[in-house]
Amino acid sequence: MATTVSFVFLRLLLCAYLLSLCLLCSLKNGYAFAEREYIETQEVKSDENHYYHHNSHTIQLNSLLQSPVCDPSTKASERKSSLKVIHRHGPCFKQNGDEANSPSHAEILLQDQARVNSIHSKLSKKSRQVDRKDAGGSTLPAKDGSSMGSGNYIVTVGLGTPKKSLSLIFDTGSDVTWTQCKPCVRYCYPQNDPIYDASASKTYTNVSCSSDMCDELESATGNSLGCASSTCLYGIKYGDNSFSIGFFGTDTLTITSADVFENFYFGCGQNNRGLFGKTAGLLGLGRNAVSVVSQTATKYKQFFSYCLPSSSSSTGHLTFGNSGGLSKSVKFTPLSAVTKDTSFYGLDIVGLSVGGQKLSISKSVFSNGAIIDSGTVITRLPPAAYSPLSTAFRKLMAAYPTAPALSILDTCYDFSNYTSIKVPKISLFFNGGVEVSIDVTGILYANSVSQVCLAMAANSDASDVAIFGNTQQKTIEVVYDSARGRVGFAPKGCS
Repeated sequence: MATTVSFVFLRLLLCAYLLSLCLLCSLKNGYAFAEREYIETQEVKSDENHYYHHNSHTIQLNSLLQSPVCDPSTKASERKSSLKVIHRHGPCFKQNGDEANSPSHAEILLQDQARVNSIHSKLSKKSRQVDRKDAGGSTLPAKDGSSMGSGNYIVTVGLGTPKKSLSLIFDTGSDVTWTQCKPCVRYCYPQNDPIYDASASKTYTNVSCSSDMCDELESATGNSLGCASSTCLYGIKYGDNSFSIGFFGTDTLTITSADVFENFYFGCGQNNRGLFGKTAGLLGLGRNAVSVVSQTATKYKQFFSYCLPSSSSSTGHLTFGNSGGLSKSVKFTPLSAVTKDTSFYGLDIVGLSVGGQKLSISKSVFSNGAIIDSGTVITRLPPAAYSPLSTAFRKLMAAYPTAPALSILDTCYDFSNYTSIKVPKISLFFNGGVEVSIDVTGILYANSVSQVCLAMAANSDASDVAIFGNTQQKTIEVVYDSARGRVGFAPKGCS
């Protein structure tokens, strides 16, 4: 009996021992699995962090605010037929003590929306009648044809003989070049440069009403203005209700000392009002026959490029012709048919990416086309494209506190407690396999460090064309080759 009990006891001990071994083995395997799972999770997080690191920008907060000191680029001086580009609200453009009257960011965005409304109105063939006065005071019928808001960027050209230097806003969405002229029969707003005096130029002549170029004015401006004592009249009203009306004339245009054009057609403004700052007028870079691009085509072959500066405290360049200084990294996309028979340069957007990830957007969303515009500040996208863009951006910026909307900008942040931040990279994709990576300076629009917003907005209607605005064009070499029907892009165009 004792032997039987001992045997049973030994069997129980053996079972207990084997059970403990199994339990230890199970625990060891469990710990090993948990450890592998933890390591794999950390590796995934590490991969995600590594991926985002390479698909984001680090921004120092003080770089978002305008410097009071002008920091000019030397790029323009290195090229032939090149002009220095400056921002009209920055320290590189002397305001003669009028800096206090510069518009607020909310006002700039409001003016920008007026320009966008005008572009959409023109491209949707919606026009309305507006009564306007000519230089002599008679009523002239006019329609909202090429009503464009005034742009932000300025170049200085020479006009007349002897040459007089004039600081003009340049605008790819306008055709007629004009400047304020003495004797300012109705009104001239204050400007920095002396007002142009046609009577003091040896080469100025009025344009006859029978001139073919006078006929071109109707398509260039949307207005049929008629004549005054057989002299052709022009009139143009912009989206912010600024306007210029006067005589159409010709004189010598000087781009550089080596690039001088006789008999250049321009508007000699006798009644000018609006939001032009202290500039002397406007340089039209559109596609109509009266534009600078068309009038200088014999020499420049309808080819020009520009680089908008990284901030309003620095400078860029506007270069005419292709003199061999063009970057080899330029990638071209064909001009779109959406802007046929208009002043605008049309593009086909086919996609967007945020933080290196292509957004799931149907190509049909962009079926109404797009334009590139030097005068529109904020890029406008179809609502069905902006919504996923904003959602993806918000997701990647979830670590930062949000801020109230700024006018048309609804994705805003408060960076008051930060010295630097990370923002996801953004790219636009165009027809022909062209990807344009937005420079770090073109992703955010800062009202203050406590209100910094994504610098893009949605169109109010899905049928409106998209607009590639000037904030997103900063530091990019934008190349217009109108003769070959294409627009190109290259990074680091101002450096």
